[in-house]
Amino acid sequence: MTQIALSVQSRAETTPHPGMGFRQFVGLVAALMAVNALAVDSMLPALPAIAHSLGLPVGNKQQWIVTVYLLSFGSSQIVYGPLADRFGRRPVLMAGLIIYVATSMLAAMAGSIEMLLFARVCQGIGSAATRVLVVSIVRDCYAGNQMARVMSLAFIVFLAVPILAPSIGQIIMLVLPWRGIFWALALFGLVVTLWVWARLPETMHERDRLPIAPGRIYDAFRVTLTNRSAVGYMLAMTFIMGGLFGFINSAQQIFVETFQAPRLFTGIFAGIAFFMALASLLNSRVVGRVGTRPVSHCALLGYLGIAFIHTALVASGHESIVTFAILQAGTMFCFGLVASNFGALAMEPLGHIAGTASSIQGFATTAGGALLGFVIGQHFDGTTLPLEIGFLVYGLAAFALVLFSERGRLFRRVGARGSM
Repeated sequence: MTQIALSVQSRAETTPHPGMGFRQFVGLVAALMAVNALAVDSMLPALPAIAHSLGLPVGNKQQWIVTVYLLSFGSSQIVYGPLADRFGRRPVLMAGLIIYVATSMLAAMAGSIEMLLFARVCQGIGSAATRVLVVSIVRDCYAGNQMARVMSLAFIVFLAVPILAPSIGQIIMLVLPWRGIFWALALFGLVVTLWVWARLPETMHERDRLPIAPGRIYDAFRVTLTNRSAVGYMLAMTFIMGGLFGFINSAQQIFVETFQAPRLFTGIFAGIAFFMALASLLNSRVVGRVGTRPVSHCALLGYLGIAFIHTALVASGHESIVTFAILQAGTMFCFGLVASNFGALAMEPLGHIAGTASSIQGFATTAGGALLGFVIGQHFDGTTLPLEIGFLVYGLAAFALVLFSERGRLFRRVGARGSM
């Protein structure tokens, strides 16, 4: 472990990753990212069963099981950044994972909807550490296009989770009640916790640790929230995430109530998620040559174009399960190209305060996105129109924010470390 830690300390002269090998590093980053994705997507097929078992009315109100988790996941991130900058990445990450494992077990044993929602809130608090610390750890070791490449490679594995998670949840429910899903989450969280404990060294150098001082935290918040590029891309990502969470909130109801095809839900959901993974694979291959801005800006324009076409199609009364699957896959393909690049662009000017900056941006994009997605979900009326209007409106807002960030100039290329 000492040898690995020394490798981290001398990464500027030797290697940019923390001594465990590039592939294992990417795999661990992907597993940490998957902790959150599994907690959301694996239970989508189980929402009606959970609601019926615990006396929650089936319908739009069942979306609270997802939304309370996302809100606590997002809002808790504001705390982890300063803690990570003070105590280092590794101990804070371990603490969050332990909370996640314990509260997943609590959710599995919940006897009322109130207890389940409380456990979901605490589960989100624990998993929030993975969101903040993953970005901070990667930013400790990489920057610019290379950071975007690492995140894209991790996204390939991470985005396989939405492809498989609903099916995993459905398979578990064939042999166990819905509580088995939470036991499975606890087991996965335990495996990741042991992996971090055994293999991940501290990536933050001792001399870079910062005290938890109100003045310093205020300065970090001020820098993060006054940097034009960081704020613009953070808010743009918030609106893009709002569309994604709106889709997650509405998806199960769309297949059951709109298309009357509940058996097709997991298969088509997996197909749509596959295109996100495909986009991340493509991004990892081209972002180093083309640049984060050209790739993400083109993808955002594609996102807007597909959203406009889909909204017009639904409004004209020509929506079908086939058109929904095809156009939604196209939307998620563009989302996959936008997501990792916008995150890298938002973090690029803030490497010296990566922990706090990551927590602020995670709070804004996740909690803000959860609220925006909840607005879409609560407007579900038996059709896909509210969802598609949401994608279009949020996409336009994201586009305006990118124009703000770039002072009206799109597709610019910058140096390897993101300098102008």
